[in-house]
Amino acid sequence: MRTVNFLLPALAAAPIAVAQPTVNELIAQGRFCSATAQAVFRACSNQTLDDYWIGVGICINESDGRDRAECFDDLKDSRDEATDECAAQRKARAALCKEVGEDRYDPRFEETDFDTDFRNLTNPNAYFPLGIGNRWEFRSEDETSVVQVLNRTKLIDDVRCIVVRDEVFQDGVLHEGTNDWFAQAKDGTVWYCGEETASYETFKGDRPKLPEVVGIDGSFKAGRDGDKPGIIFLANPLPGQFYVEESSLGNAEDATEVLAIDYSFGKNAKLDQLVPPRLARLLCKNNCVVTRNFSQLEPGVFERKYYAPGIGVFLETAPQTGEVVRLVKCNVDPRCAQLPP
Repeated sequence: MRTVNFLLPALAAAPIAVAQPTVNELIAQGRFCSATAQAVFRACSNQTLDDYWIGVGICINESDGRDRAECFDDLKDSRDEATDECAAQRKARAALCKEVGEDRYDPRFEETDFDTDFRNLTNPNAYFPLGIGNRWEFRSEDETSVVQVLNRTKLIDDVRCIVVRDEVFQDGVLHEGTNDWFAQAKDGTVWYCGEETASYETFKGDRPKLPEVVGIDGSFKAGRDGDKPGIIFLANPLPGQFYVEESSLGNAEDATEVLAIDYSFGKNAKLDQLVPPRLARLLCKNNCVVTRNFSQLEPGVFERKYYAPGIGVFLETAPQTGEVVRLVKCNVDPRCAQLPP
């Protein structure tokens, strides 16, 4: 039998990265946050290489020469894009380390510091009210979200968490459903202990036409597979503070910066961007909190969240895209009846 040789095309090598300190060197320097960033970068780079060589195997088996060449071209583009993304994520993690410090991320999370009875909270957070039955409805240009505090709890890493159901609808059809788990500290800080999320789709020809689960990306839980709890809202936030919101490496890595704690419409033109004046004037009397929320997995992307006392979050804006998600209904405060349509 004649042997046929398949030769790889001359693919340009991936960009050579500037030498970085090793994980061990960073640990020896006490730079644990940077060491973590470097370790996750190595994992990202290795995954890129794994995907690349699986792709090579697929391209080799394309019999048609043109299809094979196109396969290799697409593969190179994918590899280069993934390499750039890994580098950008490392840079974003390094930037966060400068803000939160180089200590190990291992927050104190002890059951004695948290409430267990969500009907009688020691120090409820006015900006993140977790009363059972609380309900909010949000609307964007093409989606509606319904968030409700359920009469259900879940024990996570020995801490009692309340379950908050968040459902996203497109044209009245369920698109995403999430069970978020929050713990209420006795000092007033609200902790985020993870989420059980599912993406849904409907398909032509289904009878009955019911949403089907098609993905669970982003799910995590404190205490499982190395995931850690984060903070969703501080008891006493101050401008300039940074904190970790989600800590599931390579999966969910959100963080928050406090921008203002005394926001009212008209005080700061930058923070007024995309804010509906009527909504802000109704809810903010020099006492709204504004945060910048971002993820190390999506470098350069951020949104602003606006919180009113007694209401919680009432607005999310994405200045880079112009997207706005605003509160349109709620049952947590008399002002809910006055919300603009």
